[in-house]
Amino acid sequence: MKLLKVDLQFFAGEKTEKATPKKRQDQRKKGQVAKSQDVNTAINLAAVFAVLLFAGPFMYKHIIGIMRDFFQNRMQENLTEDNVPLLLAEVMTSMGLVLAPIFGVALAAGIAANLMQTGFLFSAETIQFKLEKLDPIKGFKRIFSMRALVELLKSLLKISFVGLVVFYVLWQRMDEIIELSQVSVGSALSILGDITASVGIYAAVALLFIAILDYMYQKYDFEKNIRMSKQDIKDEYKNSEGDPLIKSKIKQKQRQMAMQRMMQEVPNADVVITNPTHFAIALKYDEEKSDAPYVIAKGMDYLAQKIKYIAKENDVIMVENRPLARSLYDQAEVGQAIPEEFFKAIAEVLAFVYKTKGKI
Repeated sequence: MKLLKVDLQFFAGEKTEKATPKKRQDQRKKGQVAKSQDVNTAINLAAVFAVLLFAGPFMYKHIIGIMRDFFQNRMQENLTEDNVPLLLAEVMTSMGLVLAPIFGVALAAGIAANLMQTGFLFSAETIQFKLEKLDPIKGFKRIFSMRALVELLKSLLKISFVGLVVFYVLWQRMDEIIELSQVSVGSALSILGDITASVGIYAAVALLFIAILDYMYQKYDFEKNIRMSKQDIKDEYKNSEGDPLIKSKIKQKQRQMAMQRMMQEVPNADVVITNPTHFAIALKYDEEKSDAPYVIAKGMDYLAQKIKYIAKENDVIMVENRPLARSLYDQAEVGQAIPEEFFKAIAEVLAFVYKTKGKI
């Protein structure tokens, strides 16, 4: 028996269940989400080299124009210690404006890559200083962990795969590379720029393929790490919803308070309709509160007897009507007006009550 209990406790602590929405939300607040850095690198690389491929000639012409103006015109001016910094600042500003599209695209691609993977996420948890991060034993375990081995294999795979793709692209254009020494400087730069952009695009596509696989692995690893045991789920439910025993006691107390308020209203009733033993419904008609009579108390069995007892103590007239009492109990709630189909029957009952009390 004890062995069975130990086994049950072991399996209850085994993390076999998917993480609950609350656990995922807590992890997200800590900045822990499924994310691949390779996706960011690949998208950034592809975006930058795509700009170079399409806008390269335009940027090349402007950079050559800036350099020509600098060496042919500005260098011929009377240079002093005062105007050299201004001249360099002007040249750097012009170069920055030409290269601005590359930086802008890189920034936009980085933001887009993060939003694609995690959505909008801001958390200062990961940058907080914690002494446990300086623990050499934990650091040693991280270095020689299975995750570190997987990261090493991924790095070797990336280097090998991307290297092969780059080598293939360069090999296909080897004739152009060999002839670079026989062409003009401008043509050589143009050919090198085209080759560089092509190599970059192919490398980005290869890296993106690896990044997709890496993202799938990161998602799998993240899901595995945030798994919960059955006991974890129970504890989370208790913490978020409250202990079921305490909730049950609270509900019981609320029912008792509601019953007390209901019993306090019975003496104000105009009439109590009974079964006579199983059901009791106390009604009141107040033109200022409602256009129709409304239920101020109702009960079955013991509660019905208690309503009848209070009504008798306070001289509230009781009318026995078995089908009406049962129907009202099923279809009318405390505090609500009676349904329209009971208007005629209740009007006859109230007429009898008012006549008995001498009100009509």
